[in-house]
Amino acid sequence: MKKYLREIQISGIILMLIGCIMVRFFAIQSGVIACGIGIALWLLVVIFKAFHWQEYERDNKQNIVMILLIIALLLIIMFSWR
Repeated sequence: MKKYLREIQISGIILMLIGCIMVRFFAIQSGVIACGIGIALWLLVVIFKAFHWQEYERDNKQNIVMILLIIALLLIIMFSWR
């Protein structure tokens, strides 16, 4: 699995973006499924790297910052959509 971590992570991020674009701009609700699959793939890689902290310490710190930014953006979007 170590060989394919980067490909799985990129695939997950691309699926998240496609899902968000489908829902936001084209109002296609099946984009939620694509976004959910993308999040699951990305989360799989994050969890794998968290269990191997010594080897992926730099990536884990970047993932923590990215997760915090995503949560902040989601909160901003949630409270501005009234």
